[in-house]
Amino acid sequence: MANTKSAKKAARQTLRRTEVNKARRSRMRTSIRYVEEAIAKGDVTAALAAMKKAEPELAKAAQNGIVHKNMAARKVSRLVRQIRSLPA
Repeated sequence: MANTKSAKKAARQTLRRTEVNKARRSRMRTSIRYVEEAIAKGDVTAALAAMKKAEPELAKAAQNGIVHKNMAARKVSRLVRQIRSLPA
């Protein structure tokens, strides 16, 4: 257990940040899942609409240090490539 005043404050901040990060990560994963579901159905317009919402979520997660920026870029690239491969 934290002994000093600063250590106690750091512990409180960590708890708060953990909750925020969990919410951001969950929101990011949900938006990715919507894109993947639309791709699985073969619905190009729904996939593009979902991708329009998912890309900023991934960028924010990368910017806030929730995921690595290369992971976010790779995910976006792969999803866009899958959407493009769908029959129009």
